[in-house]
Amino acid sequence: MGPKDKKVVAVIPARYASSRFPGKLLATLAGRPVIEYVVKRASQAAYVDRVLVATDDERIFACVREFGGEALMTSADHPTGTDRIGEVVRDIPCDIVVNVQGDEPAVDPAAIDAAVVPLVADETLVMSTLASPITDIDDLLSPHVVKVVTDINDNALYFSRSVIPASREGVYDVSSGRYKWHIGLYVFRRDFLLSFIGLGQTPLEKAENLEQLRALEHGHPIRVITTPYIGMDVNTPQDLVRLERLIEDGKLVL
Repeated sequence: MGPKDKKVVAVIPARYASSRFPGKLLATLAGRPVIEYVVKRASQAAYVDRVLVATDDERIFACVREFGGEALMTSADHPTGTDRIGEVVRDIPCDIVVNVQGDEPAVDPAAIDAAVVPLVADETLVMSTLASPITDIDDLLSPHVVKVVTDINDNALYFSRSVIPASREGVYDVSSGRYKWHIGLYVFRRDFLLSFIGLGQTPLEKAENLEQLRALEHGHPIRVITTPYIGMDVNTPQDLVRLERLIEDGKLVL
């Protein structure tokens, strides 16, 4: 089964508000807005047929239209990005929906494809996501890094901001390969996405502030694909400076 056997739409939920960096999607990186890089890199994924930005902000809408992207206005009342995407795809004929984070200007098109492939190949799967190995102890201990543990079939068992799996001795060996950094890119079968947003937020989802737990709490498996791609999201002005330096040093090409 090839990439064109299923209609795949990538939707980028984009809001202006951010507690640490308001307007970050419109901040410039090497002379262009962050959201432009996300749209263009998502468009480079072989399995993606269409890329949309879903926003409730006129400034983001205008910006996307200005650089030639496709944007749709949504309600401002959505609790999560996935709920915002759900509003958009109700009226879009497609089979598979990719949720691409709007603050990852270096998102890897190959990683997007890697997440889509399982749903194209296996009709029984309804949702997938990405993870990469954690190799730094500071990342492992950080509550800002979401961790995931999987079963022997690479389905998620749990996601947490705490260290999982825990060590009774309090010793964590990051060279063991058992610790995984969850990358917040999701792929949904369209029908499942529409039912997912109708479930409402669940207790664990609220406790961890992780919307993917909603699926697990309702018994829906999430396939986790391990990738070498490491997310480089923009959460603070300092993150933007770090990316600018990588570009200047030739270590990041956008």
